[in-house]
Amino acid sequence: MSGMRPGSSTSGADGRPSDKGPAMTPLRVVLAEDDVLLREGLASLLQRAGCAVLGQAADAVQLLDLVRRVTPDLVVLDIRMPPGQATEGLDAACTIRREFPDMGILLLSAYVEVESALELLDTGHSIGYLLKSRVSDVQDFLEAMQRIAGGGSVLDPALVQELVSARRREDPLAVLSTRELEVLGLMAEGRSNAGIARRLWVTEGTVEKHVRNILAKLNLPETEDDHRRVRAVITFLEAR
Repeated sequence: MSGMRPGSSTSGADGRPSDKGPAMTPLRVVLAEDDVLLREGLASLLQRAGCAVLGQAADAVQLLDLVRRVTPDLVVLDIRMPPGQATEGLDAACTIRREFPDMGILLLSAYVEVESALELLDTGHSIGYLLKSRVSDVQDFLEAMQRIAGGGSVLDPALVQELVSARRREDPLAVLSTRELEVLGLMAEGRSNAGIARRLWVTEGTVEKHVRNILAKLNLPETEDDHRRVRAVITFLEAR
């Protein structure tokens, strides 16, 4: 992944260059990562981007205590944490989701761990899953945090690809065309119709037509909100 895109720097309050990138709504964030260098690096990045880092935790127990005390907008945490380096971080994230249903949660992992995260991802809102390598693209990482804090979902493309390649034989997505599957995969990454259009080099109207076809073929009835998009993404995940 590349770093900050050229031309994205802005000036800080003291007039010196800053790597904040595009303007973003200030977020109140808690970090949980047992790798001190990575945790401190993330904290520095977020502070330069205008976020308020309310605290840092090295294990799941510290994380839960901290979240309950400061109630951040967003929690960024590693799936594997001490003492067992197994699913302690993920278990803590599930506890946070139960206690604070609308709090944003961004899971970080060094590996694609599909099964362990599906239950949490199935909640469909204010949730993200990124590989740690994705953090190196600062602008994309900050934009992902904003989408999650705003109630959206973000999935790492590597996770999406694994889900696509491992679809079950009884596949509810078999009714979709290759292009519709591609559009649905980009929807699962949390991209808007405009963002999908830019990625595929088509018009936004074309994407809207694909989305309508996807929802119709998956037998998702009309509603007054966009929850059908979330249900389509869940169908995509479950049909891996």
